Amino acid sequence: MSPERDDLLAYPRPSVAADVVLLTVAEGRLHVVLRRRDQGSHAGEWMLPGTMLRERERLGDAVLRCLETRMHVRGRSPRQLHVFDDPERDERGWVLTVTHLDVVPLSALDLALEHGHGQLRPVDEVHGLPFSHDEIIAWAVRMVRWEYEQAPDPWCLLDDEFTMTQLRQVHDAVAGAPHQKDTFRRAMEPQLEALDVRAMPPGSGLGRPARVYRRRPDGYQPVLIMA
Repeated sequence: MSPERDDLLAYPRPSVAADVVLLTVAEGRLHVVLRRRDQGSHAGEWMLPGTMLRERERLGDAVLRCLETRMHVRGRSPRQLHVFDDPERDERGWVLTVTHLDVVPLSALDLALEHGHGQLRPVDEVHGLPFSHDEIIAWAVRMVRWEYEQAPDPWCLLDDEFTMTQLRQVHDAVAGAPHQKDTFRRAMEPQLEALDVRAMPPGSGLGRPARVYRRRPDGYQPVLIMA
């Protein structure tokens, strides 16, 4: 066994990246936000937004810097998802990535999409991305789909108040498959606070008055996954 040494420069060190999986629901499907790389290797290709960690920078600060400067997304708090450390994942050298996850309403991506910084792609149509990003996205999607099986809209894609139909539509989109109405209601209703019956606004797709719900304050919170 080699003796331990205090000289850190004596050990090989990888570069550290922070990649961000931004998921949203659009047109009834779960999408991931991709960014076109503008220079360097794989220039012109779409991939996850990410950045290299700067000296003495915290990972969370690097993630927020990446979202603000490259995607014009502000005011979010992505959660750390997993460390991907395959030494062969990046042909440029030894680079591990500490991946973060956020699930955001489509409206939070207006600036990114309007100015061409981002592209929405259905998660089931993601193939051939560089830097192991296919694997990273698949990991994030499995995590989010599991969370949506456990609790009503745990990432708050809906407003504070919603109908059971609106909730089921979001869960259908995340799952990529429809839920049986009665089974879904029985699973979700104990975790919700029922409010009054209201007439639905024009354009909501809900013709008749419907019961409105909100999440219970002691409800499920998304799990923080640490590598």
